[in-house]
Amino acid sequence: MSLYDDAVHVLKEYPDQAELRGLYIGHLAAHPDGVWKACEAGHVTASALVIDPERRRVLLTLHRKLRLWLQMGGHCEPQDASLEAAALREATEESGIAGLTLVPGGPVRLDRHPIPAPCHWHFDVQYAVLAPPDAVQQISDESLDLRWFGYDEVATVADESVVRLLEATRARL
Repeated sequence: MSLYDDAVHVLKEYPDQAELRGLYIGHLAAHPDGVWKACEAGHVTASALVIDPERRRVLLTLHRKLRLWLQMGGHCEPQDASLEAAALREATEESGIAGLTLVPGGPVRLDRHPIPAPCHWHFDVQYAVLAPPDAVQQISDESLDLRWFGYDEVATVADESVVRLLEATRARL
């Protein structure tokens, strides 16, 4: 199965956010290249919220370009066999933590947000991952900082999309 086919399948099976899910599926139907960064009409991205083993904190990255505290994530790459694989790869690369495991149940939520030209939209498919007990984070080239935040701290440092992702993740856990 191609990444495109996986994305369509994942989105059709995703049970929540019906209106937004429909926009994602419609975008992919209109843009067979819609999983790739080169699609200027917008493209699917994959991200993951990293949860500590005790399930009390999340690891956020201070994004180098946006200067915002965000979950790990980014563009799909040719080697990604699935959206889950892309989210796990991005979380591993950006956190520096080996041994992350996906929280079962598929995507936690969807978040569509505008991006600067030449592209127009990120159609983010958001997952959650658990860090292993011995997790040690390491800052990547894409980050200015990495930091663990207690659940109650997230709203003070991150935007509403991260807060909503944390709420959905906590409900899933």
